[in-house]
Amino acid sequence: MDPYKFTANSEFNTTQWTNNHGAPVWNNNNSATVGVRGPILMEDYQLMEKLANFHRERIPERVVHARGASAKGFFEVTHDISHLTCADFLRGPGVQTPVIVRFSTVIHERGSPETIRDPRGFAVKFYTREGNFDLVGNNMPVFFIRDGMKFPDMVHSLKPNPKSHIQEGWRIADFFSHFPESMHMFTFLLDDVGIPLNYRHMEGFGVHTFVMVNKEGKETYVKFHWKPTCGVKSLLDDDAVLVGGKNHSHATQDLYDAIAAGDYPEWRLFIQVMDPKDENKFDFDPLDVTKTWPEDVFPLQPVGRMVLNRNPDNFFLENEQLAFCPAIVVPGVHYSDDKLLQTRVFSYHDAQRYRLGGNYLMLPPNAPKSAYHNNHHDGAMNFLIREEEVNYFPSRNDPARQAEQFPVPSRNLSGTRERGVIPKENNFAQPGIRFRSWDKARQDRFIDRLTGDLLLDPRTTQEVRRVWLGYLSQCDADLGRRVASKLQSAGAL
Repeated sequence: MDPYKFTANSEFNTTQWTNNHGAPVWNNNNSATVGVRGPILMEDYQLMEKLANFHRERIPERVVHARGASAKGFFEVTHDISHLTCADFLRGPGVQTPVIVRFSTVIHERGSPETIRDPRGFAVKFYTREGNFDLVGNNMPVFFIRDGMKFPDMVHSLKPNPKSHIQEGWRIADFFSHFPESMHMFTFLLDDVGIPLNYRHMEGFGVHTFVMVNKEGKETYVKFHWKPTCGVKSLLDDDAVLVGGKNHSHATQDLYDAIAAGDYPEWRLFIQVMDPKDENKFDFDPLDVTKTWPEDVFPLQPVGRMVLNRNPDNFFLENEQLAFCPAIVVPGVHYSDDKLLQTRVFSYHDAQRYRLGGNYLMLPPNAPKSAYHNNHHDGAMNFLIREEEVNYFPSRNDPARQAEQFPVPSRNLSGTRERGVIPKENNFAQPGIRFRSWDKARQDRFIDRLTGDLLLDPRTTQEVRRVWLGYLSQCDADLGRRVASKLQSAGAL
């Protein structure tokens, strides 16, 4: 008998019940006792194994993005961008790459409603011939902060109060009163797009600036955009209450049911491109994650399409154990010097190693579908069968060699060691432009959410309200006046 033939897989199920080590179980309904009414025997291995396994069915949930749903499909290149990148999966029109995608809410727990006003995660794992590429983004093109040093505190402020376990507006207003860079993000979060109708009618953004490198070594800054072919739709506040009251998993069910019915969701991938030589020509820093690139200056260029046509075979395996990290890139795509992206390159790997273990990249949804070879041996829960006698490099007894060199960003870096803020913050121009682009009714809804959810919280202090008014007035003078009037009418100023 081949001892490695029958792996732990439903394909090799037997028709009779067994325990985890394969021995037959003839009674899976009754415990072993002293007499039929007597005490349970501790020697009942089947009972102990069954309970112990049950107690360990849950793994640590994600600190952020705990609530989510996944689906599988493919990405197909429709437009040639080989002049921008040497990435194999983008080598030409018609090339298809398998993908798995996870959509998620950000702040609340694994069982929380999907109608909460919250950013949504939009993470895509491409299984390319050169290894995996994780494009880990959100449904909003900017973020609250530009430096990862603030990230744990930011999340703590948005999470429930550690004493009451209730999300409270005064905590959010207090924290972000220290960081005017967050104003742009709030014009998305508290706008009508803050609660997507479902995952299918939702945009996706890479958020960060990335670097593409072509075969000649030329570097180009890029931003990624996913556009749903079925359009962008959102829920207004009253509608969200009704939808969430009927089904707190409405977005997960909508995605699952659509794919099961053959109504496959599809997104088009676009990029914006910028020559790094031009990065100092604008009134904003192109690597600042709190900024967008104006589309009239940097038009969207089509790249391909993504179709999700398969539901998960097992939700736990392909959703809970599915893991993403922005550090996972392929030749032709690299990180920029965006401070938040640089932080996430470490942070996500570290979080997954805590949550899933040091060998989490061996789990089926995370493992590459291309051949790979290294000397990363052993460790907890390592189930890779290695027969090599040589586990060091280099060796004259192992034909393995280093891969051929590929182009990587090669700009000269110099400077002094510092902890500081970028010189071109320009925190208020873009949120003001966005606010003025809305009609009055949409502006009023934004102001109602801003005041009702944050600034009119009874524990929000006068000092914090005045700081916010200062920020909002710099974004747009009329916005500042209207928020001040709202607070004065409520006796809060």
